Amino acid sequence: MTRVRRGYIARRRRKKIRLFGSTFRGAHSRLTRTIAQQRIRALVSAHRDRGRQKRDFRRLWITRINAVIRENGVYYNYSQFIHDLYKRQLLLNRKILAQIAILNRNCLYMISNEIIKKEDWKESPKMI
Repeated sequence: MTRVRRGYIARRRRKKIRLFGSTFRGAHSRLTRTIAQQRIRALVSAHRDRGRQKRDFRRLWITRINAVIRENGVYYNYSQFIHDLYKRQLLLNRKILAQIAILNRNCLYMISNEIIKKEDWKESPKMI
């Protein structure tokens, strides 16, 4: 009986799995089953950490804005500042505000001064 050569489909599948695990260490980059298991773990971690990354960056931006605001007494706290931004319909998201706070603090002070001026101007007719 002649020798039968197997097809290429299984080899192609394993080759694709090995390409994914080529950067892993030890048996995780050499054994096909272990590579497949580590691949599942890696993809689960990547999916979970995409949401966590968004959360962490938002926390970082909020911390930076709050630090700059409280530093020179521009505003008492972060939440009041954001509330007044929304009241004035200034559409600046937290990422942009954090960049402004780090790179150009004077610009952030100008924004906060404009909010305070408008607030005083709008509240003055009510008091009279």
